[in-house]
Amino acid sequence: MSALANLKLVAAKRAIQLSPVIQRRNKISMRIAEQIEFAQAKLDGKLYAPTKQRTAKNEETGEITTVQVAKRVKEWWFTTDNGKLCVSLRYGAKVVEIAKGKTAVEVASDKELVATLEALRLAVNAGELDTQIEAVASAVKVGFKK
Repeated sequence: MSALANLKLVAAKRAIQLSPVIQRRNKISMRIAEQIEFAQAKLDGKLYAPTKQRTAKNEETGEITTVQVAKRVKEWWFTTDNGKLCVSLRYGAKVVEIAKGKTAVEVASDKELVATLEALRLAVNAGELDTQIEAVASAVKVGFKK
């Protein structure tokens, strides 16, 4: 018996490029996952310190090396004037309007923060916020044009 006989063979072609909608969903979903880890670490009393790789040139030798540097992550949640905890969804530096005139989700306590972020992530992955993310992405794009 052949080793290939046990495998399910299909004619599949890999997509060369993802659509812009899927790219934006993936980008914001990754940022929400980062916020979930940040919030979970804060609840556990731990320090959340993600790193990223950056290339640096040694001035003395001229050698280019890759080094690990700390990644700056800002909290998406804040406390309002009346003491309530709110979470805003961000695409880049801009706040996403979740519903007409609503830019944040009110959370009852710190313990519900992770669950709220998970719900936002599910909504983004399901495509419920595609039009709102598109509006913010086009506003961000305008800032890059000369």
